[in-house]
Parts: sequence; structure tokens; C-alpha cells
Amino acid sequence: MTLIDPQTTTDTAPAGWVRVCALSDLEVERGRAALLGGTQIALFLTRGTNGREGRVYAVSNFDPFSRANVISRGIVGTRQDAPTVASPMFKQVFDLRTGICLDAQGKEPVNLHVWPTAVADGVVLVRWDERPDADGGAP
Repeated sequence: MTLIDPQTTTDTAPAGWVRVCALSDLEVERGRAALLGGTQIALFLTRGTNGREGRVYAVSNFDPFSRANVISRGIVGTRQDAPTVASPMFKQVFDLRTGICLDAQGKEPVNLHVWPTAVADGVVLVRWDERPDADGGAP
């Protein structure tokens, strides 16, 4: 897990953005967890199409159904054109772009929080909004 303190990171990044890891630290269609302040996020690099590079997505690592920080260990896939991750616990499926729960497995849908991402000079950046999250642990 990558540990980042948004208040004390010495690496330069645009205002409101936090450097999280090198793009080369991510594997295609495999999740990685990072700790930003007190919030766990899950990062995913999807496979590109037609020779293009894939995209990096950042969602909450907190699975609202199992109440565990496990989304980074989820199964990456697609639903129609939407990149998805299925919880490794109870298999609820979430859209990586929006965090919307696409398949709640018979339970009331709960969405994941998402953060905008960018890649600059081979470094993954996350727009850090310090969203309070009582369940997922935030600063």
C-alpha cells in the first residue's frame, strides 16, 4: 500500500492534486491500495483499446457491503462500455468511472466515492478533496 500525507508531501503537484505513485507501479486490470491522509483509495489501470493507453481510476477502497477495505482486491471487468470492479467479498459490481453500484446482489445499492485522476510525466495524480467518510476512515 502506498502511504501519502497530502499535507506534507514534498513532491510538486498542481494545487488540489496529490502525487500517489508512478504509473509503472500499477498493473493493467489489477488494483492497488493507497492511503491518502486517513482515507484508503483503490487505484485501477484499465486496458486500452485500439492501441491507446488505458485509464487510471480512483475509488474508495471501502466496500460498503462487507464494511472492509478490500475494493483494491476486486475483480476488474466491463459492463457494456463501463469499466467495473466487483467486490471480492460479496461480488457487488461498481462502475469505476462513477462509483455507481451496477449490481447490488439483491441488496440496497450503495455507491463508492470516486476521485478524478490524471497522469503527468509517468506519475499518477489524484484530485484530493479530503471528503469526510465516517465508514472508510478519513482525516
